[in-house]
Amino acid sequence: MRLHARRVFLARAAALGAAAFLRPLPLAASTKPRFASDPFSLGIASGSPRADSIVLWTRLAPKPAEGGGMDPEPCAIRWEVAADESFRRIVQRGTVVAVADRAHAAHVEVDGLEPGRDYHYRFFAGDAASPAGRTRTAPAAGEGKRLRLAFASCQQYEQGWFGAHAHLARENPDLVAFLGDYIYESSWGRAHVRKHLSGEPRTLEEYRNRYGLYKTDPDLQRSHAAAPWIVIWDDHEVQNDYAADRGEKLEPEFLARRTAAYQAFFEHMPLRLSSLVGGSVRIYDRFEWGSLATIHALDDRQYRSYQVCPREGRAGSAFVGPTCTARLDEGLTLLGSAQERWLDEGFAQSRARWNVIGQQTLFSEAGRTNANGVFVNWTDSWDGYPAARRRLLSSIEARRPSNPVFIGGDVHANYVADVRARAGDRASPILATEFCGTSISSQGVFSPRDVAATLAANPDFHLGDSTQRGYVVLDIGVEGLEARLRVVDNVKTPEMTVSTAATFHVAAGQPGIRK
Repeated sequence: MRLHARRVFLARAAALGAAAFLRPLPLAASTKPRFASDPFSLGIASGSPRADSIVLWTRLAPKPAEGGGMDPEPCAIRWEVAADESFRRIVQRGTVVAVADRAHAAHVEVDGLEPGRDYHYRFFAGDAASPAGRTRTAPAAGEGKRLRLAFASCQQYEQGWFGAHAHLARENPDLVAFLGDYIYESSWGRAHVRKHLSGEPRTLEEYRNRYGLYKTDPDLQRSHAAAPWIVIWDDHEVQNDYAADRGEKLEPEFLARRTAAYQAFFEHMPLRLSSLVGGSVRIYDRFEWGSLATIHALDDRQYRSYQVCPREGRAGSAFVGPTCTARLDEGLTLLGSAQERWLDEGFAQSRARWNVIGQQTLFSEAGRTNANGVFVNWTDSWDGYPAARRRLLSSIEARRPSNPVFIGGDVHANYVADVRARAGDRASPILATEFCGTSISSQGVFSPRDVAATLAANPDFHLGDSTQRGYVVLDIGVEGLEARLRVVDNVKTPEMTVSTAATFHVAAGQPGIRK
């Protein structure tokens, strides 16, 4: 079967599998359910902030790692939004119906809110009450002087505790961006401190159970309750190193697995119903923080070209040398043509002071000489798609969005770099700045020696460190940006301290790290 015909066939199969997921919700529901244990075991969340609206999320799951533990009947969930923490000034309230087809999850789109202010929210089901959370709407157009944006990624449950999230919550962020690998489908690594309760998920119920396990973590719940989130996925929400409709192990049933994983992602994240598009989930989106910042959140998994020069009998990533000429194919894309056009249009239309490009992985060129003296590139990142990277940089150069800043994750290391039109060429203009954050708990995958080799080969990097776990806080103002790399001392114990590994500044109108 030719590639195009195969993709059409698999897409239709996936759409059929998603039919139950997308059908309308019922109106009737039980208003007096009884629960054997806390139905709000997974906490609460908010996200997708606009100037006048926010999405509130929860899921009823008395037995979160055992299918949820709910009867199949629809259940009514009441919600409240207040202007104060004590809920004396209720501004809106309502009821949403949670159904088994969507894991008894609730996505409440609250409209008619005031811009640029804090709100507090909570849920009720039967006699049970959820914890309360804080959220925030975006400033109105033309407004906005400050934005504290925290971003994080890569939280392997078995490899460490999520104490970094507790510290992130205490940073009092206006907004949190989670850049992928919210769950891990596989068990790997060393020195596990806790266990996945089941094997690798493949079905919808198995993915639901994996999210149920992760979201019971109290520190992760604190982070969600502290601020609205923007969420995008990477590979481990489905399978390591997958690309578009192809899995790493070339399984013929992979697209059905991806459909189940995407549905579970939607069910557990504060996403708008409009993200359900054509039997799938569209996560790329644009968020305006008044006139101060536009955040372009990207999807580099669902639409990408397959990785080139894979290992024999496998798909997915590899380290390739100069003999892999397929890497230079001008047709390769990481975002897909439609998303590339959408991003180019966003750059052209942006009037914001800062343009934050939130994506999954390391954007800067990071090839290095390996132990055998061969210069290699890793094909799962932008290094595997150099023509796609050039197109994005050409878009920035042509459209001239103000103060572009890349943020990313995936590589379990902190990297800070100037992004030039031509990497490593000192005569080439600096177009943007990059902050790639380390992992919440996932162990480093590149050794300090590998990182040192990357820095030696690529002079545009200011820092690289794969030994520490944590998150990044960006304080964005009209005149400049401050980035603090926040790291914890030990993810192998629940109690951990946090410190600042390094601080960097970017001046508005002067792309690149300010010395």
